[in-house]
Amino acid sequence: MKPVAIFRHLPIEGPGYFATFLDNNHIPWQLIKIDAGAEPPDSVDSYSGLVFMGGPMSVNDDLPWIESSLKLIKLAVAHDIPVLGHCLGGQMMAKALGGVVKQDPFKEMGWGKVKVPENPVARAWFDDLSEFETFHWHGESFSLPEGATCILSSLYCENQAFAMGIHLGMQCHVEMTERMVKDWSDVSFEEVIQLNVPSVQSPAEIETNLTERVTKLNTVADRLYTKWIAALK
Repeated sequence: MKPVAIFRHLPIEGPGYFATFLDNNHIPWQLIKIDAGAEPPDSVDSYSGLVFMGGPMSVNDDLPWIESSLKLIKLAVAHDIPVLGHCLGGQMMAKALGGVVKQDPFKEMGWGKVKVPENPVARAWFDDLSEFETFHWHGESFSLPEGATCILSSLYCENQAFAMGIHLGMQCHVEMTERMVKDWSDVSFEEVIQLNVPSVQSPAEIETNLTERVTKLNTVADRLYTKWIAALK
């Protein structure tokens, strides 16, 4: 099998549990470090799937690699190469496919519940799961591209995930590991403690029952990732 290309935009926002999942399922993958100066390829021919991770930048920023990444997503969709996006990655997918990414009224940072809507597409991805706790770290969100279906929502963000055929774009972070949660909390410590809004947790709240929370989230990620890799060629 050709490798899955994973695009990283910040060193601490790597593939996390997704890499572990691929290794456990004996699927080759290649990390493309955009943060280290690597450029998105011009073709999807060398990959069985494309995965875009998060990052602190906006998809609307004037950065040299964003436009080429959007073109690559369009190309992959046109050739039925599965695309998967986490947070910024989900926003990139939405914009590439015709959606709009804009600033939210407030940031969403920390652990929070998401609900699975009652529609056939959501059921195909989540089966009987109706809600779960996931990790959030965003100040922008996406609208749904034409032909996409919302498959997750939260109190503070209507579109937490969308599916369009074999492609999955998420606003939330199901790829988290304990190390990633601690690193993000440490790096953003000052910001988090100053944002006194219900949608942002304190560092202490973020790290409460961390092992149990991450383990449960890994189980949900397994469900989503298992369906996604089924379309890899």
